[in-house]
Amino acid sequence: MREERAEDARTEARRLVRDLFGAGQPDAVTLLGEARAVLGAERATLCADLVRGVALTRRSAELAALAALLVGTRDLGEEWWSRSRGEKLPSPDEVLRTATAIDPWTDLTVLEMLAAWIADDAADEQWGSPLAATDLNSWQAEDRIDLPGNVRPGERVLVSFDVGGRLDAVVVARADDTLGSNLDFHSLRYSRPAEAQWSWGVAAGLGPHRLAGEDPDPYAQPVDPAAAEILRAWALRHGAHTEDVGEAWRDRGDVVAAIERADWMWRSGEWFGWWRAAAALAEGDRERLAARLEDIASAI
Repeated sequence: MREERAEDARTEARRLVRDLFGAGQPDAVTLLGEARAVLGAERATLCADLVRGVALTRRSAELAALAALLVGTRDLGEEWWSRSRGEKLPSPDEVLRTATAIDPWTDLTVLEMLAAWIADDAADEQWGSPLAATDLNSWQAEDRIDLPGNVRPGERVLVSFDVGGRLDAVVVARADDTLGSNLDFHSLRYSRPAEAQWSWGVAAGLGPHRLAGEDPDPYAQPVDPAAAEILRAWALRHGAHTEDVGEAWRDRGDVVAAIERADWMWRSGEWFGWWRAAAALAEGDRERLAARLEDIASAI
């Protein structure tokens, strides 16, 4: 069942990628080339520098954020980058030049923060500004928002629930003559930049995602062979197949590819520890790798 759900997600992601980008298989070099044409050479270069600056296990997420910026710029126009965002917020161009995330988005990378901005701006452009906000951690539909004044039964209130995500709440009269609301989950929708970010990341997977002109190739860096064999053997003992993990892990590219093919997120909870160790191996973090290998050994 988990494998079926994973494949369903990838199938839907590839469909969206075809709709948004006209290609079925995401490619980092192609994405950056299109970004250069739409965002301009300087912005595309700064974005590429940010992609190169993250760990290899984060590169796919950065490229997915760039996909959101590409689609959002197509929809909102290049002037979005220079538009002021108020007294306390710099323009997107300034954020990109300084390469610094700002409160309250400091838990995101710069590209992820900009992707969040453009996804919400595109949603506002298409559906208007939301009048309320909620989260969908609970699927309870009744009275999840504070209603604005002067609403009547039957009216729809636009609600935000996620970056670029919107749905409607229907105003209803309760038995005690007070007004309440029911979330209409059938109205759930995402802006095109938000769809681009999700679909590119899922369809492309973890990688490897090599960029044009990278010398030396970061994926070609060798990894600790003993640690690599321990993690590869662990995966085979816990249900992965040789076609998933490969014949041997010689370099970081082999590890990244194995993590992607193993579909660890759709397996049992113990695989989370394997992911943390394999990611440390791919990122060349010896201290973190040693700690994660100890965790795995103690769990046996």
